[in-house]
Formats: sequence, structure tokens, C-alpha cells
Amino acid sequence: MQDTSKQYDAVIEKCKNLFVNKMSDYGSAWRILRLPSLTDQIFIKAQRIRGLQQNAERKVDEGEESEFIGIINYCTMALIQLEKGVVEKPDLSVEEATKLYDEKIAVSKELMMNKNHDYGEAWRDMRVSSLTDLILQKLLRVKQIENNAGKTLVSEGIDANYQDMINYAVFAMIHLNESK
Repeated sequence: MQDTSKQYDAVIEKCKNLFVNKMSDYGSAWRILRLPSLTDQIFIKAQRIRGLQQNAERKVDEGEESEFIGIINYCTMALIQLEKGVVEKPDLSVEEATKLYDEKIAVSKELMMNKNHDYGEAWRDMRVSSLTDLILQKLLRVKQIENNAGKTLVSEGIDANYQDMINYAVFAMIHLNESK
């Protein structure tokens, strides 16, 4: 599992670098997005990945990796929004947003390490397409919870679903990097 931890960190470093660079370019404009808007952005990314996996022809010269990075970053933004709430205008500096990003990723990684221990790294035997499908399934669950105004009877909350999506996307990126 030590390799998994290092691989996870390498993927997150790439995602975080993009997040920080976009924060430098755009500020925290994403802070105005409500959770359903972030969920829809993640859904678009996951649908595009599925399309890339199913279609032989590509009309945009971008692969799956950039979309998985988008999923990780949008899920992290959603976790921040869950904690801080939506605002009317950007309110976070690059430093503040980066600190929050690191906190949310640390919790997601801890969850991954605990589940990885219990499941015996079963994800290593999964296909990237299956990880994509699991992300889409989690998105449909989140949309249903959002439609229920956040209420669930027996299910985990929205935050756990975003964390799982982060972890599935990291696993997919590890697989993609190993196949290069």
C-alpha cells in the first residue's frame, strides 16, 4: 500500500498544481457555484470520459486524464462548498483555497487508505471503464440526495460520495499512468 500512497500523492500533486494555477488566473470564482452546479460539472466530465471510452472517433484532442483531473478538482471544490457554503462573490485567496484543498484531500486520502486496507486494493484489478461507471453511479446518487434536499434515510451523505469519486478518479489516473 506504500506504492498506492505515493501514486495517490503524485496524482493529487498534478491536480493541485492545476487548481492553484487556475486560482491564480481566475480567483475563487467557483465559490458562487451551488452544489448542484458542481455536481453537473462533474457529471459532464464523467459522461465525456465514458464517451471517450466507447467511441472510436474523437473530435476534441483531449484524453481521459484531463477529465479525471477535473473530477478530482470539482469534487474537492464541492467538499469546500459543503463546509463553507456558497457565496455571492469570490472570497478566498489562493493560499486559503489551497489550504482547504489540502484539508479535503487529506480526509479523502485517509478514507481511501482505510478502505484500501479492508478491500485489499481490489481496485487494482478493476478496469478504468468500471471506475468511470462507479463515478457516474455516485453522481446519480448525489443528484438524488440533492433532489431530496440532502435528506437520506440510511445512506451516507453527499460528502462521502464526493470523496469516493475523488478516490475512484485517482485510481483511474494511476491505471492510466501505469499503462503509458
